[in-house]
Amino acid sequence: MPKLENRQFLEFEKPIKELYDQIEQLNVTAEKTKTDMTSSVTMLEHLVKETKKYITSHLTPWQKVQLSRHPDRPYTLKYIEKMCTNFIELHGDRNVKDDKAMVGGFAELDGETVMIIGQQKGTNTKMRQMRNFGMANPEGYRKALRLMKLAEKFNKPVITLIDTPGAYPGLEAEERGQGEAIARNIFEMIRLKVPVICVIIGEGASGGALGIGVGDRVFMMENTWYTVISPESCSSILWRSWDKKETAAEQLRLTPADMLNFGLVDGIIPEPLGGAHWDYDEAANILKNFLIPVIHELKKIPADKRCNDRVEKFGKMGFWQETALNP
Repeated sequence: MPKLENRQFLEFEKPIKELYDQIEQLNVTAEKTKTDMTSSVTMLEHLVKETKKYITSHLTPWQKVQLSRHPDRPYTLKYIEKMCTNFIELHGDRNVKDDKAMVGGFAELDGETVMIIGQQKGTNTKMRQMRNFGMANPEGYRKALRLMKLAEKFNKPVITLIDTPGAYPGLEAEERGQGEAIARNIFEMIRLKVPVICVIIGEGASGGALGIGVGDRVFMMENTWYTVISPESCSSILWRSWDKKETAAEQLRLTPADMLNFGLVDGIIPEPLGGAHWDYDEAANILKNFLIPVIHELKKIPADKRCNDRVEKFGKMGFWQETALNP
């Protein structure tokens, strides 16, 4: 993870930065004056922990969105690196090309061979352009489906890590069948004979998330969001301006707690103190320890029952009211 001097801080994280600046200043002073500042540094480090805890427990929906996009936040490949061994990345959809915004392959998770697939954002400007900012084209979703079918062939569980601002909306993506590719994935994922676990590790926007988001269990990490449209796009449609994005974020009910309350996800995975961007190892370890028992639980269920349960689970989502038509 980035060194402290290279870290980026969001506006609401500024109190944490100020405390770290004070710690750095004390360490410099202690070195110059040969004075023991241990007790003061320890006190400030404790205050850092308390400040992180307070900030993350009082986040607004818009701040959750901001934290999910934190430039230092770990992405799919980082989780794979920290959680898995023997990862073999597989490329291409065997039709158009290899979409760098969607990554996946076989890996070992605590001795269990799994197919792990997810959207990948870049860590710098050049990488973001190569990864198309985590927005997959149709060939990305077709690659994901090819890998899921490969996992089904060898009877291996599928894990998807979702982190996208949406599927790529460009003209060429629509020409190559973006909508059909996502719809096909939803159709096929609901019928897969192997366990499927979906985890939103960052942004979970619209069909871009749903394209790899249908599973026996769907989880959200603590500082993520999941909804049909981004707050900015919602604001621009309803108010013709991005200025109402905070209001849109609140009205969309996009936080993990909201999604759990609606029955759209099955659980919330905690993150390290202050967010996953503060400790990659701990974030990956928490996720790994969360996934392993779920995989073992799902493997005990017969394949036909898993499929039927999946169909029933997604079929019951949503709210509606039936009214009698007047004769």
